[in-house]
Amino acid sequence: MLTIGELASYAGVTVRAVRHYHAKGLLPEPERDHSGYRRYDAGAVVELIKIRTLAEAGVPLARVRELLQADQEQFTAAVADIDARLRAEIRQRQRSRERIARLAAGDNLVLPPEVVEFLDRLRALGVDERIIEVERDGWIPLAAHSPERVPEWTARKREQLADPRLIEFYLTLGQALDWTADDPRLAELADDLAAHLTRMADEQGEDYVDDTDIEAPLVALMDTLAFDALPPARRLIELLKKRGWTGWTRLERVEPAPGTTETRQEDTGTRRSRP
Repeated sequence: MLTIGELASYAGVTVRAVRHYHAKGLLPEPERDHSGYRRYDAGAVVELIKIRTLAEAGVPLARVRELLQADQEQFTAAVADIDARLRAEIRQRQRSRERIARLAAGDNLVLPPEVVEFLDRLRALGVDERIIEVERDGWIPLAAHSPERVPEWTARKREQLADPRLIEFYLTLGQALDWTADDPRLAELADDLAAHLTRMADEQGEDYVDDTDIEAPLVALMDTLAFDALPPARRLIELLKKRGWTGWTRLERVEPAPGTTETRQEDTGTRRSRP
């Protein structure tokens, strides 16, 4: 006869596990002998090994009890069912491993290849990584919302990047991230951006400037992502609105604020003449 410690040792479990199986009703708890100890026979070792094997295979303890009481036919069918479940779990874990592998690859995790290519293009142009991160975070909900339009949007983005003036804006915006909200250079940047947008809209049409056509709540969400990550961006948009354009995620032409010339003088501290 075996003590509980010997039983646990032979079955490859801990004494605590044996007591847990007792509490769950999986392993009968023998009566104490005249010395006050519980003694187990060889059958208990076999039963405990069965319990341990099923539990290690991921079978819930409630199901283990059923299997221990099943006849051979029922046991075989149940094991086949468990095997099928484990195979499905393995496939799910493999998919999780693939997602983790994509995570190690950075932007590839949740973005379509076209967007990843666009972000890589920005990096190659020397755009500040903080701006690229905001672009990436904005693309994530956009691509999830309208995946079918991603190729169209990214094609337009690539075409717009062919304009050196837009590249210059990106590069200057990277420098502006270290400016304070009252830095007069932000007003100059707003002038440049407004002039570029107006020229592009006049030449290509306003839809060319922006045609995301997404719901206002999603626009607000994406704007918030940008403004939280790039504080000067909020001030830049305020200045841009005075110059006839509004929005970050969704650009729209608006009526310039009255007294725009005087406003620019206040923004920059000096008048600027443009061709």
